[in-house]
Amino acid sequence: GREMAAWARAVRGLLLDVSGVLYDSGGDGGVPIAGSVEAVRRIKASGLKLQFCTNETQATREGFVKKLQGMGFDISVAEVTAPAPAACRILKERNLRPHLLVHNDLVPEFAEIDKTNPNCVVIGDAAENFTYGNLNEAFRVLIGMEKPVLISLGKGRYYKETDGLKLDVGAYMKALEYACDVQAEVVGKPAKTFFEAALAEMGVAPQQAIMIGDDIVNDVGGAQQCGMRALQVRTGKYRPCDEKHPHVKPDAYVNNLAEAVDIILQQL
Repeated sequence: GREMAAWARAVRGLLLDVSGVLYDSGGDGGVPIAGSVEAVRRIKASGLKLQFCTNETQATREGFVKKLQGMGFDISVAEVTAPAPAACRILKERNLRPHLLVHNDLVPEFAEIDKTNPNCVVIGDAAENFTYGNLNEAFRVLIGMEKPVLISLGKGRYYKETDGLKLDVGAYMKALEYACDVQAEVVGKPAKTFFEAALAEMGVAPQQAIMIGDDIVNDVGGAQQCGMRALQVRTGKYRPCDEKHPHVKPDAYVNNLAEAVDIILQQL
């Protein structure tokens, strides 16, 4: 009923996680989640501000957006807040020259960055590139530094592809942290600066925004720590045990993005 949706009031902007909310990724390119293409179209028609907030690091933003447009989503590069461009800004500001442990398809994002004689490591979701040899090479760069700098493009534990769950960058980030006794700097969700950048793009205050995601810690918890409301969808990598999470309580659970949009638009 109407009273149940107090969380949906006074919204000016929505932040949408992409993988697990709009589509499930996969070797075949992935598949849209039922109702999500239409839900995005309805958000745009409503006049609400919209930003896609993703930790996707297996493709450039251009490549990623092309793929989603091919599935029918109304999305442009300017509407996507992603970790690689944010990392590039940090690298330039701090004169850091990265050793990259990332997916081959992400490398073009770092084209403008000096990578000679590295003084830091940047780790992303390298997928099949997470070999022992590649991890060990990154380890050697870090362990050889007086003050090791490890920048991680997210810290997710796993994500869902069409053929099942996949280990994410966070697991390998932890391996390097442990081996080198270093603390990674996370660029991407759940970092506060990352959500703040997405809000700034929309020109919306945190209190006027709702984040919708499938990751209880990085999407929901991260957004709530920023002062936003956050919804957990029961799609993507959602598992029923998420509803008993000891620290994070979403403002609401919804079966999917389409249901969330129904409720939010009724309140406008």
